Amino acid sequence: MEKTFNIKKFISNNAIIILIVLLAILTGLTTQNFFTTNNFKNLVVNVSPRFIIACGVSGCLITKGTDLSAGRAVGLAACLSAMLLQSIDYSARMLPWMPDIPWPVALIIVMVIMGFFGGINGVVVSILKVPPFIATLGMQTIIYGLCSLITNNQPMGGYKTSYLTVASGSIGPIPYLMIFAVVIGAYFWFLYNKTRHGKYMYAIGGNESAAQVAGVNVRGSLIRIYILAGCMYALAGFLVGAKAGGASTATGNGYELEAIAACTIGGVSANGGVGRVGGILIGVLVFEILKICLQFLGVDPAYTYIAQGLVIVIAVALDLRKYLQKK
Repeated sequence: MEKTFNIKKFISNNAIIILIVLLAILTGLTTQNFFTTNNFKNLVVNVSPRFIIACGVSGCLITKGTDLSAGRAVGLAACLSAMLLQSIDYSARMLPWMPDIPWPVALIIVMVIMGFFGGINGVVVSILKVPPFIATLGMQTIIYGLCSLITNNQPMGGYKTSYLTVASGSIGPIPYLMIFAVVIGAYFWFLYNKTRHGKYMYAIGGNESAAQVAGVNVRGSLIRIYILAGCMYALAGFLVGAKAGGASTATGNGYELEAIAACTIGGVSANGGVGRVGGILIGVLVFEILKICLQFLGVDPAYTYIAQGLVIVIAVALDLRKYLQKK
């Protein structure tokens, strides 16, 4: 028997997306330069690093966890990238003894370091059985403290040109940042849909006890998920630093809430076991389009924060509603 399309259910489940699309149409009709190539490029550049962060967070959410350390991890990664990739002739160089290294080498170093922090999160969650909310909240504070120590709370700049080009360069009309995001999106799609790791991840999110009985290495899977998340924060921080042309302890502040909200809007259930990469991208786009619309409409930044907070609450409430309906 074929399922009939329930328009009320569709509107209810996708209320936020529909409202943001309507807001975008209204903004385009009432303001100038909204539907332009430059604005679209600006959207793509802003979405790319946030999509990478959301991909990292998604694995934690699918397994009924979370990662509140994501934003501060992005900030630490941006600061580490800055320290490694400042120009040799820059007078305020943080590490004057550091030889000139190519940006891909610096990226690998940063990813290894942040993967280590992600691994600690995974061990604390999977072996010590500390709730992910508490474990990652503690890691958030630890990372912020470490970032303050190594930077001495000083903003950093003076990047070499090759690093800045990572964010500003393009292949024809396609920005490098978009290429990074597409590669990561394709990797996560393959990982979630075509590998044993992805099957284990969804099984753990659906029922951890049943997955363990079925032979899934729950501890190992969770540790790998959090390590991968840390690596994604490293890449995102690397790109955010290049895009901004500088880094400080304030970099990445609040990004974890945006990522969690984007995942939830895109259908990644906080109750575990559900989530798709395509949905994550839609969630990130919705969140960024909301911010751009409010900027074009001249809304005070304070109200922008209020709107973002409301979106987060509504997204989680709708997710919970869908979960209760299934039960």
